[in-house]
Amino acid sequence: PLQSHPLGTLLNASMLLRYYHVPQNYVHWRETPDSHVYSADIPGVRKEEIKVEVEDSRYLIIRTEALDESSAPPRRFMRKFRLPGRVDVDGISAGYEDGVLTITVPRRGFHIDPALLADSLEVTARAA
Repeated sequence: PLQSHPLGTLLNASMLLRYYHVPQNYVHWRETPDSHVYSADIPGVRKEEIKVEVEDSRYLIIRTEALDESSAPPRRFMRKFRLPGRVDVDGISAGYEDGVLTITVPRRGFHIDPALLADSLEVTARAA
């Protein structure tokens, strides 16, 4: 337990918990061999109120927007991310299910399957 630890006399559980709190509008990013995947927990928002945009082919913008002037989304949300290099902007896809928005940004270029690589590589270079 915390009390048996040397710092336990200086810290209590409530002081530690605040550092492990995940912000309400947290967007998780993960990388796969084929893409970058962003996911955001936005419960209570209708799919039609979510806008995913790319600005200047370099920034991914996720936000909620009212469908008409008389209504506002129940939850305001806006995040802007600089996209990694070498991504296929035209291949970006998004899905919204059970309050979680998932955006997949495919990588552009070639993919090397490690299983296809030789066990060793020999390089010959001429001396200058």
